[in-house]
Amino acid sequence: MPRTFDLLVIGDANPDVIIGPVTAPLDFGQREQLVDHGVMTLGGSAAITACGAARLGLGVAFAGRVGDDEAGRYVRDRLAARGVDVDALHLDPALSTPLTVSVTRGEGRAIVTAAGTLPRIAATDVPAELLAAARHVHSASFFLMPALAAGLAGLFRAARAAGATTSLDTNDDPAGQWASPALTEVLAETDLLLPNAQEARRLAGVPEEAGLAGTARLLTRRGPAVAVKDGAAGALYDDGTTAVHRAAQPVADVRDTVGAGDSFDAGFIAARLRGLPPEEALAVAGACGALSTHGFGGTDAQPTWAEALATLPNTGAVSS
Repeated sequence: MPRTFDLLVIGDANPDVIIGPVTAPLDFGQREQLVDHGVMTLGGSAAITACGAARLGLGVAFAGRVGDDEAGRYVRDRLAARGVDVDALHLDPALSTPLTVSVTRGEGRAIVTAAGTLPRIAATDVPAELLAAARHVHSASFFLMPALAAGLAGLFRAARAAGATTSLDTNDDPAGQWASPALTEVLAETDLLLPNAQEARRLAGVPEEAGLAGTARLLTRRGPAVAVKDGAAGALYDDGTTAVHRAAQPVADVRDTVGAGDSFDAGFIAARLRGLPPEEALAVAGACGALSTHGFGGTDAQPTWAEALATLPNTGAVSS
């Protein structure tokens, strides 16, 4: 594997089965319900972010764990086909590859995941030499991988000591707790937190109606700068001193929103690694998230850097 990478992504990777839109309540009486679309594609927040970053031109490596089964080999092959280094994606002979089924209805979706290897993914799956070879280290789905969560602060601390920056997208907490000593510890070692608006409020412990600007500022007091994805309302960046808001880019021909937030993450990370200021990084990230909705699943419609810039209303304001 190459001696250095722009980005190391640590976390979840699995096949996604996405079907919908469902127009009536799900019927568990063994009746067939037909929908217009169905696809199996690469899923997992970390894996989608890794593919998006590679598509944007970054050198990307992935560390994690899948089963030693057909689904696991599918995941490895799809990541590798996108140019992601998978030498540190381990095949576990004891557990199956995670599997997620997403059932869509309008702009919402119900997500059901079989955890498989997720509880076994740990800090020890990340080779020290790989951690030291990255300019930036990103992790996702914090609450789905308790063993990794327990060691993630140590990984981020080591990465920062080697000169890298770090980012985290916690995603949803199925247990609804949104707090732990491990999370407090890892946020202190995180340069950038990348929640959506709902996740940001839950992480901050504020009501659903709380203003997003105040919520983001609260989260910065725990260590990281924050880039919050807020759908049609745009996105907000706050580093604890200065806040920047960027309006959402209009999106036509939306097919599927699965993975749009992960593509936003990839765009923001890629833009910052290119040296762009936060407002420009928000613009690129928003374009990446918007364009990803033109295909089914999280990875099939992810843009190149040139494609993302071409959709911006004032491309001269963003470095190419």
